[in-house]
Amino acid sequence: MFTTISLQFGGLDLNALIFPLAMILVLYFFMIRPQRNKMKAEKTFQADIKKGTKVVTSSGIHGKVADINNTDNTVSIETGAGKIKFERSAISMELSKKYLAPAKK
Repeated sequence: MFTTISLQFGGLDLNALIFPLAMILVLYFFMIRPQRNKMKAEKTFQADIKKGTKVVTSSGIHGKVADINNTDNTVSIETGAGKIKFERSAISMELSKKYLAPAKK
């Protein structure tokens, strides 16, 4: 029984491996790599936040950075309703970059 199973896998066809490897490469270059680059850019932005920067949080709240607390890694954002305290990781992007982004068609 084991000899018949091993004989079936004995002839390895390289054409059968090309398609799965090509799919993995396409997934990496079009999905995984851009997402990693975006996450890296977001992390550097979050580390370089300065007081007075207009930002958008990941929940969609727009405001201006009023205070930065490095001990507990939080940021106070001044909005129209008052000041709100967020984790630094909740800051998504700078507001001016959102409006300067090219329009999608």
